[in-house]
Amino acid sequence: MADICNNRPVNGQEDTEDTEEAKKELETWKTKAEKADDVKARMILEKLEEDEAKSKAQQELVAHGKKQEECQKESTERINAVQVEILRLAGRRQNLLDKLKGYQAVLEAKRAESAKLKRRFKIYTQVPDTEVEFKAQSKEERDENSQPIRGVFTIGQRPTVPLQGGQALITFEEEKVASQILMNAKCSVSCGNIILDIKPKRITMDPTVKFEVHLDVSRKELKVSGIPRSMPEERMKERLEISFSRPSRGGGEVDKVQYDRNTAAGVITFLHPGVAESLALRGKYRVDLDSEVTVQVGPIYKYQLCKFQTFCGSSRRTILLEDIEDKGDEEDLLDHLEIYFQKPSNYGGEIKSIEYTPRGKTLQAFFSEDSATAAAT
Repeated sequence: MADICNNRPVNGQEDTEDTEEAKKELETWKTKAEKADDVKARMILEKLEEDEAKSKAQQELVAHGKKQEECQKESTERINAVQVEILRLAGRRQNLLDKLKGYQAVLEAKRAESAKLKRRFKIYTQVPDTEVEFKAQSKEERDENSQPIRGVFTIGQRPTVPLQGGQALITFEEEKVASQILMNAKCSVSCGNIILDIKPKRITMDPTVKFEVHLDVSRKELKVSGIPRSMPEERMKERLEISFSRPSRGGGEVDKVQYDRNTAAGVITFLHPGVAESLALRGKYRVDLDSEVTVQVGPIYKYQLCKFQTFCGSSRRTILLEDIEDKGDEEDLLDHLEIYFQKPSNYGGEIKSIEYTPRGKTLQAFFSEDSATAAAT
C-alpha cells in the first residue's frame, strides 16, 4: 500500500507534463491548420481568379474567333466583289475592243468606198505624144479663112482592179480555163511542205469612162498677157494695135483689139488668118509702150466634152485568188501557183500572166481591151 501511495504523485506529475506537451503540440497543429487553411483559401482564391481569367480568356478567344470569321467573310466578299468587278471590266474591255474592231472595219470599208468613188469620178490618164494633122473643111462647105482649126480627141480610161495584200491575178490564154477554175470553192496549192487553201473569185472592174474632146483653135485671134499697166486703156489699145501691125516683127493687119486693165491681158484679132498661128508658136512678142516690153502671147481656143460614156464589166480570162499566205520566197510562191494552175488535172491551162501582191502592200491592176469585157451604161 505504501508503495502505491508513494507512486501516485510521480504519475500525476508525468501526466501534467504530457498534457502540457499535448497542449503545445495541439497549438502547433492548430497553427499549422490555420496556416493550411490560409494557404487553402489563398489557393482557392487564386484558383477562382485563374478560372475567371481563363473564362475571360476563353470569351476573348471566342470573340476573336468570331471577329476573325467576320473579317475572313468580309475579305472573301470583297475578293469576290473585286473578281466580279474584274470580270465585268474585262467583259466591257472586250466589248470595247470588239466595237473598236467593228468601227475600224467600217472605217476601212468607208475608206475603200471613198477611194473607189474617187477613182470612179476622177480621170487619171496619160495622153501620149501624137502627131496630129489638122485639116480644114472644104471651101464648098465653108469659107476656110473664117473657120478655126478643129481637133477631136478620144480619151478612154483603162479598167482597173485594186489588188490587196495576199491576193493574186491570173490571166489564162483561154476563157474556159478561167470558168473551170471558178467552179472550185477552193484550190489546195502545195508549196513544199505546206498546203495553201486559196479561194478563186471572179473580178469586177471599177467603172471606166470614155469621152471626146472637141478643140477649136482660132486662126485669127491671139491672146496677150503680162501687159504692164503703164498707161490708160484707150492709149494702150492704140499701142498694141501699132505693135502687132508691124510685119517686121511677124505681125499683120489688126482687125480689133480687146484689153482688160484689171487682168493685164488682151485679145488681138487679125484681119487675115495665119498671123495669130505663127505668133502663138513663138510664145513672146515685143511691143512698144513707154519703152520696148516683151509680153506673153498664146492661142485662143475653146474646148467641149462630148460623147461622155461610162463602162463597167468583168474579165473572162482573168480571176482573182484570195487568202494567200506569205510562205517563203515570193518567186517560189509564184512558181508553185503557176505550176498548179497550168496542170490539166487541176482544170488549169496555159497562163498568159500572173501578178501577186505580198501582205502589207497594194497594187493597181490595169486591163487592156482584149482582157476585159465591158458593157456601156
